[in-house]
Amino acid sequence: MFAVIKTGGKQYTVAADDLLKVEKLDAEAGSSVTFDEVLMVGNGTDTTVGAPTVEGASVVAEVVEQGRNRKVIIFKKRRRQNSRRRNGHRQSFTLVKVTDILTGGAKPAKKAAPKKAAPKAEETAEAAPAAAEAAAGGDDLKKLDGAGPAAVKKLNEAGITTFAQIAAMTADDVARVEEETGLKGKFERGNWVEQAKELAGN
Repeated sequence: MFAVIKTGGKQYTVAADDLLKVEKLDAEAGSSVTFDEVLMVGNGTDTTVGAPTVEGASVVAEVVEQGRNRKVIIFKKRRRQNSRRRNGHRQSFTLVKVTDILTGGAKPAKKAAPKKAAPKAEETAEAAPAAAEAAAGGDDLKKLDGAGPAAVKKLNEAGITTFAQIAAMTADDVARVEEETGLKGKFERGNWVEQAKELAGN
């Protein structure tokens, strides 16, 4: 099945799945456009010619991209007048893909809404650190001064999940953990060991 459409002052012969470069349309890539000016529709030996358009016929297409053609140089010179003018122009265009040719006043089918991608395993794990800690019997280390989610995650990765572990740490243990986790100075600035002793007692 084919159709002849008019858009941007030009006529095009199209069929389903054709890629067509037309004059710029006001539409975003991925959106659907409908060409209502259908001058002719043909299906095998059956051809309908419009007067001037075919009543109830339309062509539906999907916008693939918006772009610009190669630059055209416009050069003007006036002989013996020392007059020259050089300009460039890049014509904008819209690339569309014909998806359907409709007749008899048929309406284009609505596109199904895209399904949301399932969250990645890493994102899911990061989204519920508190639940993971609770399941493992850990404490809420965010109660320590200056211990944000990132710092708590680093402590958990180092195997520290309870206040009792921090309360039992020596100066050498603190230095080792800070070196491993990159939390240098955090224990001292937040006085985490003393805080952990109080929180562990509660």
